[in-house]
Amino acid sequence: MHAAYDYRPEGRVHVFDASDLPWQASPDPGLSLKPVRYDNARGHYLGLVRFEAMARSGLHQHRGVATSFVLHGGLTDYHGSLGLHQAGINPVGATHDVIAYSATLLVSRLEGPVAYPKDREELSGLHAGSVHDDVVNAAPERPPEINVDVDAQPAWQTGVQGLTRQMVFDYAGTGSAHRFVQWRLQPGLHCPPWRTTALTEFWVRGGVAVANGRTVHGNCFIVAEAGAELDLRSPHGALVLAWAEGPEQWLQTPTAAAGGPAPSLFGF
Repeated sequence: MHAAYDYRPEGRVHVFDASDLPWQASPDPGLSLKPVRYDNARGHYLGLVRFEAMARSGLHQHRGVATSFVLHGGLTDYHGSLGLHQAGINPVGATHDVIAYSATLLVSRLEGPVAYPKDREELSGLHAGSVHDDVVNAAPERPPEINVDVDAQPAWQTGVQGLTRQMVFDYAGTGSAHRFVQWRLQPGLHCPPWRTTALTEFWVRGGVAVANGRTVHGNCFIVAEAGAELDLRSPHGALVLAWAEGPEQWLQTPTAAAGGPAPSLFGF
């Protein structure tokens, strides 16, 4: 699978317009990808996933946390359905087979490999890091996903004027100190510059922003390597999904409003 980017912790910021990336077919009928990152060695992925109507993933088990946001359509497994503008969180050990009853489009991020049963003839190209293995659900009482109505989550002040945060998933209980959030950028926002302490990635859901002088709009991804410095502005407002594997390090600390929260972009 050809990816637009291979991760290097070199302090750079990359922008990818997903509309310009080609769809790549997987070995599974009706399933295709637009990879921004596809690391088969570690099972890491960032990009878009497309299901044709009636396409199935096949039975699989997540060996790392997976997060998906539904842009169109929805998915169903034995636990129920994941619908429009919901995020599905698959914890480690989640074991399921999903089907799309209508054409479906997702933004997805994988943080570990995926196991398929040994009797499956070939490995899926849908999941980076796919392996053949014994697939045993060690916790059948636990649902295979946590479904989150993203837009219904409480909005919290970040301590940066004009930037609010909705927590989608704080990774509690996963063994990873990561965060998955939605940002709402008010028109006229200028976030003081900051440095990433770990891989931090964004997908612009709508509106327009400017990252390090580069304009980003709906369906653009931003990949900020560990140690990258970011200057973020939004003259006319934007809605952004963000995954942070570590907290920000301020280069110019925002001045918190009287009685307001200490500045925190991701809620660490």
